[in-house]
Amino acid sequence: MSKTATIGFFDGVHAGHRYLFEQMQAIASERGLQPLIVTFDVHPRAVLHSDYVPQLLTTLEERKALLSAYGEVVVLPFAEIYTLTAKEFMLYLKERHEVSILLMGYDHQFGSDRLRKPQEYRHTGELCGIEVRTMREYSDGEWHVSSTEIRHALESGNIAIANELLGRPYQLGGHVVHGNGIGRTLGFPTANIMPDNRYKVLPRTGVYAVYVRAKDFEWTPAMLNIGTNPTVGNEALSIEIHIPSFNGDLYGQQMDIRFERFIREEKRFGSLLELREQIARDISSLPQ
Repeated sequence: MSKTATIGFFDGVHAGHRYLFEQMQAIASERGLQPLIVTFDVHPRAVLHSDYVPQLLTTLEERKALLSAYGEVVVLPFAEIYTLTAKEFMLYLKERHEVSILLMGYDHQFGSDRLRKPQEYRHTGELCGIEVRTMREYSDGEWHVSSTEIRHALESGNIAIANELLGRPYQLGGHVVHGNGIGRTLGFPTANIMPDNRYKVLPRTGVYAVYVRAKDFEWTPAMLNIGTNPTVGNEALSIEIHIPSFNGDLYGQQMDIRFERFIREEKRFGSLLELREQIARDISSLPQ
């Protein structure tokens, strides 16, 4: 079956991406075609620049799951296709995936021959038997919706803006590992989290209201701290979660985290008593 396709890395699968996908779905329905999203296994810059360190909003598995809501998903190995010219790549899409309409984001470019203007892609598409359309830019009022803006919001602790641009809560996954046990001595046992993907963006240091889930429970309110625990002198950055409604053994379990709200900055307290009192106040601000 012929397809309407779009191409991109689509990190975050944010509101701007979904605006493109919805246009793709509408055109596919109108023309009796199947929607297809073509993405890549790794960030293109990680292949093109050896010193590039990705800062990802979504892992590959997360991206695939989110993208699948809008059509068939094909993941291409970027290292194997990045040398193709725009024409060679379009012919690949035509022959391998039956693409007849290709939708491009307003600022998207592809191909080793580095075409720049939309009309160049349209002309190349005509030579390959593909109709190329350049979509309008998505705008959300005062915000330019992009993966870069979302990263900046997370890095500044502005969870509200990051979640608004994403169109959903920012999520992090990891396994529960052994910590130093300080939380339990304070009366607030914590689960220490080792992120599954070292390239995922961590929000700035501080205390957050989150929802978490694990094998033993579904999404439940919790408090999360990203930081170095300056009051107790721990210098290593850690991610610790206190779940008021749970007091069992979570070691080794997978835990998913949804960030809801920034509570406060991490700070050094004058005593463990002051720290304990502040933690109690933080917990009292969580949804009941």
